[in-house]
Amino acid sequence: MKTIKYIIITPVRNEEKYIENTLISVSKQSLLPVQWIIVNDGSTDNTEPIIKTYADENEFITLVNRENRGYRKAGGGVIESFYEGYKHIKTDDWHFLVKLDGDLSFNSDYFEKCFDEFEKMPQLGIGGGDIYHELNGGNLLLEKQPKFHVRGATKIYKNECWQAIGGLIKAPGWDTIDEVKANMLGWSTQSFSHLKLTHHRYTGAADGSWKNSVKNGRANYISGYHPFFMIAKCINRISTKPFLIGSIGLFYGYIWSYLKKTERINDKKLIKFLRQQQINLLLRRKTIWI
Repeated sequence: MKTIKYIIITPVRNEEKYIENTLISVSKQSLLPVQWIIVNDGSTDNTEPIIKTYADENEFITLVNRENRGYRKAGGGVIESFYEGYKHIKTDDWHFLVKLDGDLSFNSDYFEKCFDEFEKMPQLGIGGGDIYHELNGGNLLLEKQPKFHVRGATKIYKNECWQAIGGLIKAPGWDTIDEVKANMLGWSTQSFSHLKLTHHRYTGAADGSWKNSVKNGRANYISGYHPFFMIAKCINRISTKPFLIGSIGLFYGYIWSYLKKTERINDKKLIKFLRQQQINLLLRRKTIWI
């Protein structure tokens, strides 16, 4: 296999409790990145000095500091920080671009094994491992998702696919739109069930269960989700933690966005493809949504 050149961008804000897990995991990789850009998005805790300690010891780490806006900007805010880091990429000669959260830990051969999967599947455009949430007591719980979906916490983009999809939208729903567009353009996207990452803070925990559910409902509206699919999704979520709250919040976020006439993504072809895949799932037809 050719020598893999990859770049990681990690947006963080107030991650002093978890960031060192990620710093250690990346620093011990069997295949190191050519550059790891960590964007400190105005942290008010000790996140910056912790990162700086590792940046001083590892020349591939680039620390970028943003001014504190005074609050955590959910949804598209993380992509604004991501693109702030993107500006600091030092070379165009890379094979893979990674968007990685700062509250993860994983094995030292994680990236090497991920790239093995891309080598096996030439049409694979976006990939990443399965995310496991760390519960109290140290037990791990799989964050379930359709096989085509790669969690936003760990996204690996093949260069050619990245160029084809035109990057990421700076809005809620970015981490589904990228995959749907890739599939529409003939690429495949996939989570690797045999490659595990531990998420030390549950997805959405920084916002709280209700706020996170509403945010996801809004993201689903912006992304163009079909109303029938959304109803089915909300019904299905009733029996999933947080029980009932997650389902109601999801529905509220979607309907609220509809009533407010929130602007959707400006891509009718993409929305049509997305909705057809969702209807196919409801009718038990072939779909990427499995």
